[in-house]
Amino acid sequence: MPSNTITGIGSALVDVLINDTDEFLQKFNKEKGGMTYATADEQQAIISASSQVPVIVPGGAACNTILGVGKLGGAARFIGARGKDDYGDIFESEVRECRVEPVLSYFDTPTGKVLSVVTPDAQRSMFTDLGASSLLDPAAVTSQMFSNTAIALVEGYLLFNRDLMMAAVKAAKEAGALVALDLASFEVVNASKDILQDLVKEYVDILIANEDEAKAYTGESDENTALEKLSDNVTYAVLKVGSRGSYVRHDNSVTRIEPVRGNAPVDTTGAGDLWAAGFLYGIANDLPIEKSGQLGSICGYEVCQVMGAQIPSPVWEKIRATV
Repeated sequence: MPSNTITGIGSALVDVLINDTDEFLQKFNKEKGGMTYATADEQQAIISASSQVPVIVPGGAACNTILGVGKLGGAARFIGARGKDDYGDIFESEVRECRVEPVLSYFDTPTGKVLSVVTPDAQRSMFTDLGASSLLDPAAVTSQMFSNTAIALVEGYLLFNRDLMMAAVKAAKEAGALVALDLASFEVVNASKDILQDLVKEYVDILIANEDEAKAYTGESDENTALEKLSDNVTYAVLKVGSRGSYVRHDNSVTRIEPVRGNAPVDTTGAGDLWAAGFLYGIANDLPIEKSGQLGSICGYEVCQVMGAQIPSPVWEKIRATV
């Protein structure tokens, strides 16, 4: 693949989405907006308790981003593990359809699934069963997997599998790639504080966080201070502030990225992932920071207009026309 390839490594998952109320979510003692692990039986119990019909689409944070890069026309590769089942077939078929090179390991364990409960304010709360996605062997992750990679996107959720996280960042660095880390969720940050700062200092070049993640990582509520601390030891620091847009700090200079304004969101699933797709595509292809951020904002806005993290093909045509 060309030398501006963006390679992602993370969980190969299928998203199962249901619309329901805040009251429904409270029955399961779930803090809205985050991610917790659940067994397949627990997921099924939640689905059965809802009167809504679920929507099923390919997912996984890094994969959502990489599929977006492929849809933008960028060179893209995804590393992960899937089950030898129908869900796994659906997943791999979608990866290939998005012009992404799959580097997948296959297991008898079922493909992982994320159940997302989407409340009326369009926030999604995730219950994750990693399934086969958790079985990727750290010893099998090599620098060759990151060959010709400009940017290696390492999924923040890999911090729950520290051996795999370390194997990924070491292999990416050995291959000469810039390492991008999206902090994924405030739960991830809180559970990883003992290693996260050192990991970022030694391996990460591009650090991406939303407001909750930035506060958990830096301990700062003030946006300016949080962004400054996010930028310690990295080349690009990104702070996403929801409907107010985002900020990128690079070379001690801050670029404000305006949000795309329009229709109210239908579902925020994949909003951060697709923002990263646009931004990283821009950086890998030598677009200015402001243009890269604008592309991220467009992708993030458009994915919020549909259920799930798959932007329709006609909309991708419109997005590509802005590049």
